[in-house]
Amino acid sequence: MKKALLLIGLALFLGGYANAQGDKAFSRKVAEGNTNTPFGKYKIELNSEPVMLEGEAVTSYRITYEKSPVSVVVLVDKEKKCKNYIVISESLSIMYTCNGQFFGVNIIDPKYNKEGYMTDNKRLDRANFYHQKLIVLGKQEEVDATALIASYYPFLPK
Repeated sequence: MKKALLLIGLALFLGGYANAQGDKAFSRKVAEGNTNTPFGKYKIELNSEPVMLEGEAVTSYRITYEKSPVSVVVLVDKEKKCKNYIVISESLSIMYTCNGQFFGVNIIDPKYNKEGYMTDNKRLDRANFYHQKLIVLGKQEEVDATALIASYYPFLPK
């Protein structure tokens, strides 16, 4: 219960931070497109200020949707053979992984729990989760992977 409250508080903080910073922190649009969902079009902005994750500065993006108040922050953790995309919103936090062979969704790795990031399975649409385990084969560039997240994420929260 404490972890869930911590996660909700952190998501609210990040959402509030992103909204308070507005165009200051997330100032450069890097992509846009259509989700083909009720969320409508999406816009991806690069955060001009570094975000700390596990003691290291990481790249982060904000995804906003035309027809939804949902705002998503994506933290990109680069590892040797893959990139983990920690997706944080008020409705659901989840992780997408690109390991060079495929790109797909996963539950947030336990190594990020100490940072307060974890997936609340009660808020996750399991059927869509399993349909997104493998979205595309091959290696994805960071912005392309974030655009895939923008398109597929709206299907995950219950």
